[in-house]
Amino acid sequence: MPKNPRDEIDAQILAELRRNARISLAQLGEMVMLSRNAVRQRVERLERDGFINGYTIRESVGDGTPAVNAVLLIQRHDRMRGGDVIAGLQAIPEIITCDVVSGELDLIARVEAPDAARIQEIWRQVSEFPGVRDITTALSLTTVIDRQLRQ
Repeated sequence: MPKNPRDEIDAQILAELRRNARISLAQLGEMVMLSRNAVRQRVERLERDGFINGYTIRESVGDGTPAVNAVLLIQRHDRMRGGDVIAGLQAIPEIITCDVVSGELDLIARVEAPDAARIQEIWRQVSEFPGVRDITTALSLTTVIDRQLRQ
C-alpha cells in the first residue's frame, strides 16, 4: 500500500476524485492549475502506483432516496471452520463488505439495503446459517465520514 502521494498536486487530484470520480480531466486540470494531458499522466501514475485502485458509483434506491445502512456483528460457533458462514454472506448482494476480526466478534458485515425491512430479512437469513451463534445489528443513523470505495 502506498504511503503518501508525491506532492500537493497529487493530493489535490485524489481529493477531487474522491468527491467526484466522474470529473473530466479538463475540469480537474483547471482545479489544480495543470493541462488536461499533465493531469491524465498524473492520474495514470497514481493508478499505476496503487493510490487509485478503482472507480465506483453510488446508487440510489431508484427514486433518489439513499439506502439504509447497517452493520452486522457476527459471532460464529467455530472460528476455524466457519467458512460456510462467509460463503452464505457472499451470496447476499446487499452485503458490501465483510471483515474477519479479532476479539469477541468473528465477522463484521456492512449492509446497504433499500429499507429497514430488507435489513431485517437479511438479519433473519444470516441468523439461520448453521454456523452463526449470535448477531448484533446496528442501523446507521447518519454517515459523517465516508472514505470507502464501494464495489
